[in-house]
Amino acid sequence: MNGPMSAGGAASDTRPGPIWDDVIGQADAVRHLRAGADRGAVHAYLFVGPAGSTKLQAARAFAIRLMTGDEDAEQRDAALILRGEHPDVREVRRTGARIDADQARAIIHEASLTPSEGASKVMILDEFHLLSPEGAGRLLKIIEEPPDSVTFLILADFVPHDLITISSRCVRVDFRAISADVIAAQLVGEGVAPASAMGAARAAHGDLERARVLATDPALVERRAAFVEAPHVLDGTGAVAMRTAAHLLGLIDAASEPLTVRHASEVADVDERIKAHGERGSGKKQLDERHKRELRRYRTDELRSGLAAMAATYRDTAVNSSTTDIDECAEAVRRIHQAIETLDRNPNEKLLVESLLWSLPDAQGVSPAK
Repeated sequence: MNGPMSAGGAASDTRPGPIWDDVIGQADAVRHLRAGADRGAVHAYLFVGPAGSTKLQAARAFAIRLMTGDEDAEQRDAALILRGEHPDVREVRRTGARIDADQARAIIHEASLTPSEGASKVMILDEFHLLSPEGAGRLLKIIEEPPDSVTFLILADFVPHDLITISSRCVRVDFRAISADVIAAQLVGEGVAPASAMGAARAAHGDLERARVLATDPALVERRAAFVEAPHVLDGTGAVAMRTAAHLLGLIDAASEPLTVRHASEVADVDERIKAHGERGSGKKQLDERHKRELRRYRTDELRSGLAAMAATYRDTAVNSSTTDIDECAEAVRRIHQAIETLDRNPNEKLLVESLLWSLPDAQGVSPAK
């Protein structure tokens, strides 16, 4: 039953309700999900698309349709689901670098529990492209044959080898990277100036959440320029490599400030709810864990983007300069992309960047690519 859901059903013929407002640039996915809800849910769905493509927002909206049968964002169950706080819509995120056997056992245990408030529950399993082989082996049976009360919504940026067998047991729904024009329009609608919105949208590479942070980041241009210029600063010595690494990482430290401000605002909102209704069910622990993941992802994305700009400098230099060793430039690009791939394993950023810069060839005396 794998493969995209086909459109159909009454919901596909009407305008999506407000529960879908935060699902941006994914008209096909929304149409398929609404039609699927009309037909009746199956036991597992796999949402596949890049980070920032609003997969989680779509999973929450779909969960509302499955749990309530309508698209009213104001009613109590919908409001809780949209905040990630409903007791019968469990959002599971990795606790380590990968979703391992221990976390898989916890997911199986959670799936076996009776729903708290109704006859059914939804489990949203995030970042499943980081599923370990051991975790995949343990989860296959429960996802293939879950309890009658449970629907799995599995979110992944892509389908790695360890997820292939599980994916074949799911209805797959594809999400696209959001275009820069769509992201920019969304940001303008949220009050961002058009020029800043487009700059952030282009730098975000299809990730709406990242674009929202970048839109409030006045140092974006300076940071990009620093990474582009870095190959022309290096001279093959460790001292310069370490000084340049410290400068680049310092710019990334400063760049995370807008995200930190957003996090503080969200914490303040939760604290107000705790004052009014008590700590139980407030979701503060989950919020703290989400903030840590978002900060880590933001830093990784920012470093990945900067290193990609650095690789582009070497490529452009090889093409545009007759005095440059093309083989050295190609080797530099290879090493940079190897470092980018290493970022998925949560390395020590400082050591990674210092080691990389020390290994890169001297590009002094070559004019930066325009």
